[in-house]
Amino acid sequence: MKDTLELWELFRQGCYEAYISDIVLNEISRSGQEKLDILLGYLKQVQYHLVHTDEDTVELAEKFIDFGIMKKKSFDDCQHIAVAILAGCDIITSWKFKHIVNVKTVRGVKTITTLEGYKDLLIYPPSVLLEGEDDDETDSQ
Repeated sequence: MKDTLELWELFRQGCYEAYISDIVLNEISRSGQEKLDILLGYLKQVQYHLVHTDEDTVELAEKFIDFGIMKKKSFDDCQHIAVAILAGCDIITSWKFKHIVNVKTVRGVKTITTLEGYKDLLIYPPSVLLEGEDDDETDSQ
């Protein structure tokens, strides 16, 4: 949670350009009222581009399943990745290690983006995007 809050602060400061898909908003809307209010409050703190899914998103998401990269039960996760690719995002962040942030998915996404001629999409947990603290010591030790 600490890393997520630190990354959110970087979004608030405009250090990264944020994109959120309508899939995320649909997932959030299924939360209980208290959690929904909290999550929407966080979204109001940052500027983001809303990306809408369409037929191309579904088609690309289905390729992750057809290639055996992900399972049909993870179709929403497939769409998260597909919409990020189609939006031209550089990085997708997630805490979903089982379905998104793992070697099989990362390699599979690389295969699909290469075959389909899309720009590479990096997949990381939020903690990887946190900027390291500057210190006075050299890194050569």
